Amino acid sequence: MGFSKEFRPVRYAYGVAAALLLGGTAFSVATGQVGGGQIAQNAPAQIAPRAGAPLSFADLAARLQPAVVNISTKQRVAVRRQSDPFEEFFRRFGGGAPQGQQQQGGQAPTRETGSLGSGFIISPDGYVVTNNHLIQGANGTGTVDSVTVILTDRKEYPARIVGRDSASDLALLKIEGTNLPYVNWGDSTRARVGDWVVAIGNPYGLGGTVTAGIISALHRGITGVGAYDRYIQTDASINMGNSGGPMFDMSGNVIGVNSALISPTGASVGIGLAIPAEAAKPVIDALRRGQAPQRGYLGVGLQPLDENIAASLSLPKDTGEIVRSVVPGEAAARSGIQQGDVIVRVGGQDVTPDQTVSYLIANSTVGSKVPVDIIRDGRRRTLAVTVGQRPSEEVLARQAGSGGEGGQMNEERPVAPGTALGLSLQALNPDIARAINVPATVRGVVVTAVDASSDAAEKGIRRGDVILSVNRQPVTTPAAVLAQVEAARRANRTSVLLLLKRGASPEAFVGVDISNR
Repeated sequence: MGFSKEFRPVRYAYGVAAALLLGGTAFSVATGQVGGGQIAQNAPAQIAPRAGAPLSFADLAARLQPAVVNISTKQRVAVRRQSDPFEEFFRRFGGGAPQGQQQQGGQAPTRETGSLGSGFIISPDGYVVTNNHLIQGANGTGTVDSVTVILTDRKEYPARIVGRDSASDLALLKIEGTNLPYVNWGDSTRARVGDWVVAIGNPYGLGGTVTAGIISALHRGITGVGAYDRYIQTDASINMGNSGGPMFDMSGNVIGVNSALISPTGASVGIGLAIPAEAAKPVIDALRRGQAPQRGYLGVGLQPLDENIAASLSLPKDTGEIVRSVVPGEAAARSGIQQGDVIVRVGGQDVTPDQTVSYLIANSTVGSKVPVDIIRDGRRRTLAVTVGQRPSEEVLARQAGSGGEGGQMNEERPVAPGTALGLSLQALNPDIARAINVPATVRGVVVTAVDASSDAAEKGIRRGDVILSVNRQPVTTPAAVLAQVEAARRANRTSVLLLLKRGASPEAFVGVDISNR
């Protein structure tokens, strides 16, 4: 909505693109199964762990490379035909379409598209791990028409998609073969900042590329939500085409999936991101069993406690997350969690920017009872929550609303003097509600103008937004807003907490500074 500065699922962080490697998310999965006396390429007996940096990575790379594969996909997509100025003329006067533009059976023209990425074999009978975004359809739905797995000896195998999971960006493929080279999982929970790692993949289609670096950081978040927003950061070169390839430790174990990079240009600048094996392996195991991965679900919309929101609640910054919306009938609603509650602890673990509510709940067992500590109106209490099952991405998208901007009220107008927060306000009525595309059931005060120099403008508030409450007190008149702001000043607060509604988008909390007004 533009109200808060929290990260969104788009991979941009403070103006720096964290681009999915559409040819290079590194991911290493293995089952450890041995067939016909064959052993994994990274079996302990084959690769002795070395202390510190080796004189050469050659022995390690030679052992591991055969299990890392190239993923090639193909798909036919519709091509939007350019408008022809003579087309309407021919249609009106019975001439049909211009010569060369008629399509058989009225079908739209298509073209072939595809992608190149990486993957790795996790069993001698041909199970292959890669990224979901490599095999997902060009329009974001469905899958590509065909997938080909190419080994280091240039043998090509048609691949069948066993299963895929968009939330984790993982997919499992199957090729028909025996005694294939494969690798096993490692223990990413034992990884430490400063450890050496090796990445193998196909950047820009250059197969069999080996890069090395160290673990730069652990539990790196880039979106702020979800069960998988805890990446291993590395300075090993990760580029487009590495998607789906594995990150190895010095014992040759797969400890991560190089799935993204942070870069202003889209090329490697030394900030690569890998999904830890501890998060990836359960997803792949579930897909191999033919099951959907199980993830806990609370049924709330959340925002981090930034400085102004925290100040308006007299709470320290980054001490939890505020509930901006509650999905009816889901786990949170059933347990008594309300809009405006601040969740500070889940299952005995503190909620922090590195350990979000989404992460803690998503990794809780579905059906289990988890204590959730909240702060409501300054008082702390503990609620017992029965963790639900996360719905499909389609259902979640519908719950999130259309995200429409709403209304045609974006032109600037002067702000009337003496208004609070640098906002001109008017009581919401049915005519205004229709004009700004908010539901008729919404009650609040509409913003009619915004002072461009105000903190409210800085926070993204704009004309057409509806203020539903101030400091968690519902407001339906401009006078009620002013009264709550004055009450906050008398209480020596430096900011007020607004709950805003914009068009069909979900509500959001915004903390607005009042110290200079």
